[in-house]
Amino acid sequence: MHAHFERPFPLITENPMTALEKRTVGSLALLYSFRMLGLFMVLPLLALYAADLPGASPSMIGLALGVYGLTQALLQIPFGWLSDHVGRKPVIIGGLMLFALGSIVAAMADSVYGIVLGRTLQGAGAIASTVMALVADLTREEQRTKAMAMVGISIGLSFAVALVLGPVVAAAGGLAAVFWLTALLAVVGVAIVILLVPTPQQSSTEHSDVGARAGLIKRSLLDPALARLNFGVFTLHFILMACFLVVPGFLEQSAGIDRDRHWMVYLPALLLSIVGMVPLMILAERGGRLHQVFLLGIALVFAAIAILGFTSSTAIFYLGLWVFFVGFNYLEATLPSLVSKTVFAGGKGTAMGVYSTCQFLGAFAGGAAGGWILQYMSLAALIVLCLILAALWWLIVLPAGQPSALKQDQLPDT
Repeated sequence: MHAHFERPFPLITENPMTALEKRTVGSLALLYSFRMLGLFMVLPLLALYAADLPGASPSMIGLALGVYGLTQALLQIPFGWLSDHVGRKPVIIGGLMLFALGSIVAAMADSVYGIVLGRTLQGAGAIASTVMALVADLTREEQRTKAMAMVGISIGLSFAVALVLGPVVAAAGGLAAVFWLTALLAVVGVAIVILLVPTPQQSSTEHSDVGARAGLIKRSLLDPALARLNFGVFTLHFILMACFLVVPGFLEQSAGIDRDRHWMVYLPALLLSIVGMVPLMILAERGGRLHQVFLLGIALVFAAIAILGFTSSTAIFYLGLWVFFVGFNYLEATLPSLVSKTVFAGGKGTAMGVYSTCQFLGAFAGGAAGGWILQYMSLAALIVLCLILAALWWLIVLPAGQPSALKQDQLPDT
């Protein structure tokens, strides 16, 4: 039996966005990228700079790195629910102000405990699902996947910029300067919401009563295809946080690169990862090979962990870093689109909320558990745990063949 696949990358001219949709997607992508830039900038820094603060230990640094994911995970769905009742823009503005407050607390911290408190407040500005809901409110159904993909691209770009900009800013003013810049970006985000983001006439609320919403959450958790994707994003962000507990230290101590020059490693690795992603995208597009390429992406992350964790060669370490970014960026870009296309009718907002929750739980667990394992067990134990999670993800996806979660016509429009 042969599946029917639509052309995965239709020309934009076949179904163009309206002026309002372009303004919506552009402004929200800019907002999202500014916010994520602030979060991502600390990834290559905390393991190095926080070690000099009173109270620092591997477990506390890991907690500081990942704790924002805990409050993000706990508040994604409640903030989404609140936005259904009071409006999207007030919730987004409130979340950005909380994020700015957390950044200021962290910037003024004189111990690692202040950093943890600031990062906790940063995470309390949990607006990811609300922003995505606003995208849905202001775009037509046939443009929605394209819009989500464009927001996803902006997140990927902010990730790349942050890994380069963070070390540069920290070299000039320390970790505090990074948090002050993050606070400024949050304030700019508020201005974007007020001045640029259109206000929807009516939110596309789905199943607003508590019982129905709880049923949608349960269904999103139990749906096998969605469960694979949710476990995948949890694993991916667990591994990301665990890697940034290890990579900065290797670059400084083993490779002998000063911390203010780490961007010289991250920048070429990220740029070359784009070159590595192009063949994956072409292979996924042609011949209905999305499932195979998805498995390859997981395998690349697995291989990268093994290289980063067990090599003593600087050159091979750089190779592992490149392989990791290729696999990570491909999977990070593909997963949200698969969720939006896999979800059952009427449950897209809830499914994206559950997905975001799993993503941030993975970030929290990777930072907090990873730091604890480094302090009380060993680096090898952390690497093995990451390898087990990646292997388990691969095995879960393997027998799926090409189910509804991995159909060729579910690739994002570009």
